[in-house]
Amino acid sequence: MSVAAGILALAGILFFLSGVKGVAAANPAADIVYPVKDFQNGNARFYSYPAGNGVTIKYFIVKSSDGVIRTAFDACDVCFEAGKGYEQKGDFMVCKNCGRRFASVRVNEVKGGCNPAPLTRAIKGDKLIINVKDILGGKQYFAFGKGVGR
Repeated sequence: MSVAAGILALAGILFFLSGVKGVAAANPAADIVYPVKDFQNGNARFYSYPAGNGVTIKYFIVKSSDGVIRTAFDACDVCFEAGKGYEQKGDFMVCKNCGRRFASVRVNEVKGGCNPAPLTRAIKGDKLIINVKDILGGKQYFAFGKGVGR
């Protein structure tokens, strides 16, 4: 066995034993499931999904003032290249790049401009479900400079 093959074998064994999972090709048929109870307080929660090739897709989930749980990418059509996303201020999601404010009841309802880009979700019983293919559909907002166009 060559030295290079030995090093690769040792690296593979150490990787396997570490329990670290590599970034594999995403399974677009997979769902990400969250308990609805996690969003009852109205505070936006931010998440990341590793899409491969150094791209991380960011999104948030918030229960709006009308009681609807809403999801959107942490980016918009206008400011996405700044990579700053949104923050919550009371009942508003605020663009951290341009400062525009969007009422929580508009999230996942209005798209385009500086509105948070909608992310499809479903509620089934006590679970909020987001399909991985829908998350991957927002890759263009986070892959700037990585060869992915709008």
